[in-house]
Amino acid sequence: MDLGLHGKTAFIAASTGGLGRSVAEALGREGANIVVTGRRGDEAAAIAAALPSAIGLEVDLLDADSRAQAVDAAEAEFGTIDILVINGPGPRASAASDLTSADVETAFAQLVAPGQSLVNRTLPDMRERGWGRILAIGSSGIAAPLENLASSNLGRAALAGYLKTLAGEVARDGVTVNLLLPGRIATDRVAALDAATADRTGVDVDTVRERSAAGIPIGRYGDPAEFGAAGAFLCSAQASYITGIALRCDGGLVRSL
Repeated sequence: MDLGLHGKTAFIAASTGGLGRSVAEALGREGANIVVTGRRGDEAAAIAAALPSAIGLEVDLLDADSRAQAVDAAEAEFGTIDILVINGPGPRASAASDLTSADVETAFAQLVAPGQSLVNRTLPDMRERGWGRILAIGSSGIAAPLENLASSNLGRAALAGYLKTLAGEVARDGVTVNLLLPGRIATDRVAALDAATADRTGVDVDTVRERSAAGIPIGRYGDPAEFGAAGAFLCSAQASYITGIALRCDGGLVRSL
C-alpha cells in the first residue's frame, strides 16, 4: 500500500530513541522528509543521516525557545510541516498517594505543554493547506491507568482530552488528530520500568519481564518497528477518515474494546 507520504514533512518530537525513533524511521521509509529531534543532538544527526531525507536537531522539549527554534530550522530546510508527532519522556514512577504538587506540575510541563505549543505553531499551516496529521504517542495508561505511574496517567490523560477536543474542531479542515498507545514495547523506557519494578518488589528483572509477557495475549513484548508501522499508517493519506481515536498497539494487553 502506498501511504501517500512521499515529500511530506514530519516533525517528530523526542525521536532519538524508543517509540519516537520507530515512528520517524517508518515515516522515513515511506518517503517523508524527517525532522529528528532530541536532547542528544549528535544522536539526532546520526539517525537522520541513515534516513533518505532528514535532518537531526538538538531540542529541549521543556524549553519554549528551543522548541520554536527547532520548528524554524525544520521549516527552513523542508518548508511547512505536514505531520506533527507529539512525544516526550515520562515523569518518574510513583503511587497516586505519594504525588506532590510538584509532581502534578511536572506531569503537565512534560506531557501537555510541549505538545500543545507545537500544535499551536504547526496547525495553522495545516488548516490553510487542507491537509495535516497530528499524532501523539501516548500510553495504554490512558485506557487503563497503570500501577505506580500516577504522574504519567495524569499527564497523558490530560493530553488525550485536549487532542480529542481538537480533533473535532479541525476535522473539516483535512487535519486528523489521533493517539497511538503502546503496551509493553521493548524500549529502554520499558526496560527501566521493569528494573524499577524488580527493585521495588525484590524480584529479579528477568522474572518481572516473564510475568509481564505472560499477561499479554500475544505472549511477548512488542517490537518498536511494529509500533512505528502503526504510527506511519495513522499519519498516511490512507487514514484520512480516521480521527479522534486512541489506537492501542499492545498485543491485546488492555482487555476492553
